[in-house]
Amino acid sequence: MLRTIALMSLVATGSAAMAQDPVVTDGNFYTVLLENAQVRVLEHRDAPGDKTHPHHHPAFVLYALAPFSRKITLPDGTVILRTFKAGDVLYSPAQTHVGENIGTTPTHVILVEMKTGPAP
Repeated sequence: MLRTIALMSLVATGSAAMAQDPVVTDGNFYTVLLENAQVRVLEHRDAPGDKTHPHHHPAFVLYALAPFSRKITLPDGTVILRTFKAGDVLYSPAQTHVGENIGTTPTHVILVEMKTGPAP
């Protein structure tokens, strides 16, 4: 019984740790605009009702190009509801999640993912 619980815990932890790159899981929504040793800049677009697969972002800054509403579901089941206006900026620490456009307008954002790397 104890081994079963330990194994289930390892599988649950591994799922979050193994969450994939959003460009791989949802290439229809994410486009890489720039990537170097310090940052990766992504454009994200989706339509009302669209939902991503589980994926991971390192710490990032989001800049909203248009207004939208979104539901973020974390691996532990926590749900975060967010509404953005054009021009809103958000910083987020590293995060694994599923995103869903729950509004009536398309999502259009720029994400700047932070990397650790040597300065140029």
